[in-house]
Amino acid sequence: MQTKPPAIPPVSAATPREQRGTRLPELVAIMERLLANDGCPWDREQSLETLRPFLIEEAYEVLEAIDDRDAPSHCDELGDLLFQIVFHAALRAREGAFGIDDVVGSIANKMTFRHPHVFGDAQVKDSAEVLENWDKLKAKERAAAGETATRKGALAGVPLALPALLRAQRIGEKAAKVGFDWPDTAGVVDKIKEELIELDEAVAAGNPAAIEHEVGDLLLAASRLAAKVGVAPEDALRAATARFERRFGVIEATLAKEGRAPSDASLEEMDRIWTAAKRAEVTPLKK
Repeated sequence: MQTKPPAIPPVSAATPREQRGTRLPELVAIMERLLANDGCPWDREQSLETLRPFLIEEAYEVLEAIDDRDAPSHCDELGDLLFQIVFHAALRAREGAFGIDDVVGSIANKMTFRHPHVFGDAQVKDSAEVLENWDKLKAKERAAAGETATRKGALAGVPLALPALLRAQRIGEKAAKVGFDWPDTAGVVDKIKEELIELDEAVAAGNPAAIEHEVGDLLLAASRLAAKVGVAPEDALRAATARFERRFGVIEATLAKEGRAPSDASLEEMDRIWTAAKRAEVTPLKK
C-alpha cells in the first residue's frame, strides 16, 4: 500500500505549482552578506577550489534523497546544492568574470535555443528526434563559439571529474552516436567474456599492472552492456551496493542476537544468512 510522502513545511505563501523563483534574490543577498567585509570568516576564506568537495557532496545528497523517496529531504538538499551554485557565482562575480544573472541567463538562453519544437516552429515526432536535434544544436553552439567538432573530437564534453562509471557510460554513448559500437548485446557479452579470460591470465601471471588494466577493460565493457539494455550502470551499481549493505546488515543483526560479530562466524554460516536474507527480499524479479 502506497503512502503519501510527508508534507514539506511551507516556506512560501504560494503553492508549489504557483512558485516562480521569486525568492532567489533573497538567497543572493544572504550570500553577499556572508562575503561582506564584516560577514562570515569561514565563507570569506573559501575559493572555487575549496568548494569543490562540497559541490560534489551536495549533488550526491540530492540523489540519496531521491533514492529514499524523501520529499522534505529532497527539498532541503536541493537548497544546499542551490546555495553552492550561488556561492560559486558570487566568487566569480568578485573576479569580474560573471554574476548570478549571467548563470540564469546562460541556461535560459540555452534551453530556449535547444527546444525549437517548444519555443519555435520546429516539429518533432518523438523524444529520439528531440535528442538528435539537441546534438545538432550543440554543434551549432560550438561553431558559434569558435569551436569545431573536429578539433574537439566526438568524445568531447564529458567532464573528467565525473564518477568513473558514469563517465564510461557517457563516453560509450558518444562513440555509439558516430557508429563505433557493437550492433547488439551479444557482441558486448562476447567482449566481456574475452576480458574475463584476459583478466584470468593477468591474475595467473601475477602482474599487478596487467590486472588493473584488464579490470578496467572489463568494467568499461560492462558499462556499455548496461547502457545497451537500458540500464544506467552508475544507478545499477549504487542499487547493488545498497542491497549488499542491507543483506550484510541482516548478517550482523542475526549474529548479534547470539552475542557474536561477523568475525566470529565462518564464511559458510554468513553465506547461509545472506542467502536467506536475499530470498526474503521482494524484488522486481521475485515477488
